[in-house]
Amino acid sequence: MFTGIVRERGRVASMEEGTKGLRLEIDAPETSAALAVGDSVSVSGACLTATAVSNGTFSVTAVPETLSRTSLGRLAAGDEVNLETAARVGDPLGGHFVQGHVDGLGRVESVGNDGRVWIEAPPEILRYCVEKGSIAVDGVSLTISGLHDRAFEVALIPHTLEATTLGALQPGDEVNLEVDVLAKYVERLTHRDTIPGP
Repeated sequence: MFTGIVRERGRVASMEEGTKGLRLEIDAPETSAALAVGDSVSVSGACLTATAVSNGTFSVTAVPETLSRTSLGRLAAGDEVNLETAARVGDPLGGHFVQGHVDGLGRVESVGNDGRVWIEAPPEILRYCVEKGSIAVDGVSLTISGLHDRAFEVALIPHTLEATTLGALQPGDEVNLEVDVLAKYVERLTHRDTIPGP
């Protein structure tokens, strides 16, 4: 589990496609120092497993399921990614509960000079969006500041613009989205009569 508070921006050092998925080597001194092989790490919102750690870099493999649901397959060497190691018991929960299970892709609709960003999202994601509710965008915990029938708005503070990749967003960019898991549980519990039986 994660909190959506990005600890470091890493840089993709190399990529290698294989039969089991896409292997990414990421240059990130702070994150790699906190990782051991087998640890979970959020890479732009996707929970992946560290398979190698050495000399300020770590490697992960994004399997076909992950690639089909995220933007990781569109990365190129040199691109930056948002990184967060898994939350530990006793850590402050500065963001919200983030699983690293990307629900789908959004597309940046507009970027304002004041840090306001509108992101177009599919109906299956917008159904869980509420004004002042939480959403993770490329692994960053954000508060929804506006909604309309096909998009939601977030207001990025200067720190977020500087500390994450969101400061470089442009209209048309794809972003990984994860809705608040609590909203999913509420829906499940309040609509039990519509759940098919075994």
